[in-house]
Amino acid sequence: MWKYVKRYIHFAVIAALLMVGEVLADLYQPELMKRIVDDGVLGLDTGGSGDPRLILRVGIFMILAVILGGTAGSLNNVFAHMFCQNLGNDLRKDCFRNIMSYSFDRMERFGTGSLITRVTNDVNQVSMLVGQFIRGIVRAGMLTFGSLVCLYRLNPSFGAVVLCAVPFILACMIGCIWTANPLFSRLQAQLDQVNAILQEDISGIRVVKACVRESYEKLRFGKANGELIQTQLKFLVIFAFMSPTVNALMYLAVAVILMTGSAQTAQGTATPGMIMAAITYATQLLDGILMVVMIFQTLSRGYASWKRVREILSSGPALMDGDFDGETERHGSLEFRAVSFCYPGARQPALRHIDLTVRPGETLAIIGPTGSGKSTLVDLMLRFYDVTEGAVLVDGVDVRQYRQKALRDKVGAALQKSELFSVSLGENIAWGVDSASDEAIAAAAQTAQAADFIQAAPQGYHTPVAERGASLSGGQKQRVSIARAVLKPVEFLIFDDSSSALDLKTEAALYDALDCACPGCTKIIIAQRIATVRRADRIAVMDQGTIVGYGTHQELLDRCPIYRDICRSQIGSEEELP
Repeated sequence: MWKYVKRYIHFAVIAALLMVGEVLADLYQPELMKRIVDDGVLGLDTGGSGDPRLILRVGIFMILAVILGGTAGSLNNVFAHMFCQNLGNDLRKDCFRNIMSYSFDRMERFGTGSLITRVTNDVNQVSMLVGQFIRGIVRAGMLTFGSLVCLYRLNPSFGAVVLCAVPFILACMIGCIWTANPLFSRLQAQLDQVNAILQEDISGIRVVKACVRESYEKLRFGKANGELIQTQLKFLVIFAFMSPTVNALMYLAVAVILMTGSAQTAQGTATPGMIMAAITYATQLLDGILMVVMIFQTLSRGYASWKRVREILSSGPALMDGDFDGETERHGSLEFRAVSFCYPGARQPALRHIDLTVRPGETLAIIGPTGSGKSTLVDLMLRFYDVTEGAVLVDGVDVRQYRQKALRDKVGAALQKSELFSVSLGENIAWGVDSASDEAIAAAAQTAQAADFIQAAPQGYHTPVAERGASLSGGQKQRVSIARAVLKPVEFLIFDDSSSALDLKTEAALYDALDCACPGCTKIIIAQRIATVRRADRIAVMDQGTIVGYGTHQELLDRCPIYRDICRSQIGSEEELP
């Protein structure tokens, strides 16, 4: 954590010094109060005659001490907040930066709900940890030890009484913290589960309602939330018993001080002002001890959160960047050379011994049954995963040698799931381009057959999109995603079942427009419809992770039984096949 602390250590030092000033002012108050009672009110040094001028003079000192202490305390809070909020800001940004570099398997290992909890709640706990440490360790330490020292200076017997109570108080604190400590990690894990269910149900609310599963999801969320509350209650109950116990011990010590003080007053070795000051010091000592309890509680919970945050910070990207910037002699060539691939944790490979070559400017269509590995080919080309065996070459260079940005800058992709963001339609189209003119955005929308419905929207290209594109139909979302891919100046265009929600007429118009708008671009089209793939230069037929057919539409009709079965299921009898 020092990496983050040292950036703002100057705020922490200033806060600590200001806290020293505040505590010194607090410790000075009982001594002034003793003088007012003994000398100003009772006049013990002047034969029982009070001294109003001394009361006024010392009272002014007390007011000034309160003002100075209060000012120091307020400024301490300001600098402590500047320290912990800046540290939390850096932590949160670094966590997010690391998450953005994660490969998909690492994202799946953490889970969306856990990542959200770690970047929000856990970082807040760490910020509270450092903030409480800066404010609390100085105040608690100085109040505890300063009050003890002042008590001994005031009257050694008073200090001995309080010191006898300290071991019992420490034993109570250690027992409670030892019991509560294992609950902190469990609490954060249960919060992960609550956030995961909440995120799933909100994002999938349409499915929940369509399947009439509201009651089931309420029960599922209630169960997870109930477990969270039970753990929270255990933790709170432990500390609920601790605070009254510590209070009771300290007030017992105060009662003993009163009894001892009354006896000493009768003997003339103590004064009423001394007893009042002793009680004040004992109360300050109690505040210091309770603050120590809160610090240990915050430290325990904050450290559990820090371990979870540290997991994100220490988990670097599984796919390391190459050093190739992407400048090649060839443009638009793709080759899968003896590629095999198995997803992390899976037993069966998703791809087996794939050999495939796509020439520059060629259109390759990929078709096959669900789960045959079509989308996996695209994932490997974009280097979302690394091959298990073999190599994927883009423009003659292994994708593992590219810088990931340079590789993906060559590709415009409209993937299976149309992901839209809560910005305007125009901004969604321009998402992958640093700066795009309104004319370029409109031209991309025209190519993607999206211009008509966008222009008909209330604010045209400035119409805001609801979260996750909920305000658009499936076909509209797909066309916006395709426009985003088309707008980007690239060598490859990938459409992974991205026109499945379009009618055949719109789809045909889309691909005609693509041929005109991107004539030299290498296109890879994954689809389930024969009407989509038949116009491609080459068609690859996949089944169970292998390529079982490769050629033109007519060639595959002649020699690929799986392709013929797909055609027959979509078009009709063999006599009706073109």
